[in-house]
Amino acid sequence: MSSVPTPADPGDNARLAPPARGRDAAAASRSTQLRGTTGSKALQRYRDRLRFTDTVLVAASVLASVWIRLLVEGPAVAEEPALQYIGVPVLIAAIWSIALTVFRTRDPHAAGAGATEYKRVANATAAAFGVLAFLLLLIGADSPRWYFIVALPAGGGALLLARWLWRKWLLHQRVRGHYLSRAIVIGTLADVGYVVRQVERNTAAGFHVIGVVSDDAPTTTLELGGAELPVLASVADAAGAATEARADAVIVTGDLGSDGDRLRRLGWDLEGTNTELVLSSRLTDVAGPRIHFRPVEGLPLLHVEIPVFDGVRHVAKRAFDVVFAGLALLLVAPVMLVVAMVIRLDDGGPIFFRQTRCGRDGQTFEMLKFRSMCLDAEERLSELRDRNEGNGLLFKVRDDPRVTRIGRILRAHSLDELPQFWNILIGEMSVVGPRPPLVAEADAYDGVVSRRLMIKPGLTGLWQISGRSDLDWEESVRLDLYYVENWSLTGDLMIIWRTVRSVLKRDGAY
Repeated sequence: MSSVPTPADPGDNARLAPPARGRDAAAASRSTQLRGTTGSKALQRYRDRLRFTDTVLVAASVLASVWIRLLVEGPAVAEEPALQYIGVPVLIAAIWSIALTVFRTRDPHAAGAGATEYKRVANATAAAFGVLAFLLLLIGADSPRWYFIVALPAGGGALLLARWLWRKWLLHQRVRGHYLSRAIVIGTLADVGYVVRQVERNTAAGFHVIGVVSDDAPTTTLELGGAELPVLASVADAAGAATEARADAVIVTGDLGSDGDRLRRLGWDLEGTNTELVLSSRLTDVAGPRIHFRPVEGLPLLHVEIPVFDGVRHVAKRAFDVVFAGLALLLVAPVMLVVAMVIRLDDGGPIFFRQTRCGRDGQTFEMLKFRSMCLDAEERLSELRDRNEGNGLLFKVRDDPRVTRIGRILRAHSLDELPQFWNILIGEMSVVGPRPPLVAEADAYDGVVSRRLMIKPGLTGLWQISGRSDLDWEESVRLDLYYVENWSLTGDLMIIWRTVRSVLKRDGAY
């Protein structure tokens, strides 16, 4: 299906580049910035900053535990043997710092995108305190509970918050062209064009493509993904081209030959250099947790888990939905009461708008929303068909005249969606999931798009944090299908967090 990206025809991706004076000024400025701000040294500086921040936070959380213990237990604590009064805090800080290193929490490959970095920090902290619990029990330390009551939650939370703040800073720098690895892309022109476009549109990947190596390039300079790139060499001379270009990474797309000999020789040729070898998988829209690598002598196997739509993980998701929706309803009840009163006072009409939507496996349910349109909105729909700005099966009008004054405010801040927490609580929806379609939309789905209905629709999802109404039909479908097959509870938490930011910024809300 067209919603799943595939390498396009070479003619769509490459053409003879225009003269240098015709290059886009912004791209030229970015290239100038990149000369001194990319590469392994820049990323090493970033790792040093993370290491310094981690050390300060670990030390501060341990010292806070000691200080609180002094306040609660009094000066008698200072009369304890030095091994316990001073040695235990030092031991905790040392083991915690070592765990953060052992778990590779500062690995540049995990920085900037995905949940791996946060998972490693959390796992390192949990492992460190697991070891500490055993050691403190062996040495018979008095009152080790203070370190678990104070240092563990405060320090662990501070480390995660610091990583999030550093990630925000790093992504901002990468948008400006800093802290990117200089990369060359190797392969057939069609595959190279696809990879270049994906890398350049997503700076979180951490690469900036500086050249192309291909045997079927028609010219010595190509325009790929809006960037003018030189063809550095043929595939046989790829390693030399990478060294001459001072590349930090070589991204290989395709197999470079059916026997794998070229790829193996390329790895040998890059030995002793600072250039890493990166393989671009053809498994589009498959998330990392579903991919497992198992080396067998002479045969590296890549296992891809088949999506499962029931079992323990889905029970855990349902439990999370019940707890989250229940707490949310309690917290937003005062806001919902005010909204209900304002809607009633505005035009005297009903407070809620009920609409039949399709849920899991095509089962229909009544989705609740605060009414944001006039009373005769459904009757006036036919008048607006020619103004439809949506793509595919979606109907959207940016300045819909049927929306009330109060409704515009509710939509801008997504307050009209609050009643859907009730749909979640009773099991018709989930907190995170695909967009809940209308019955007419679901009836028009083909065999691929209908996979959106294999899990419960969500109050939020990838579509919500990626532009909402600004998305076209193809992108909306792609995001929903990606979520259906790759969701995880950790990913759900990240989507919820990003949803809060999208709502505050009013991205795609109308």
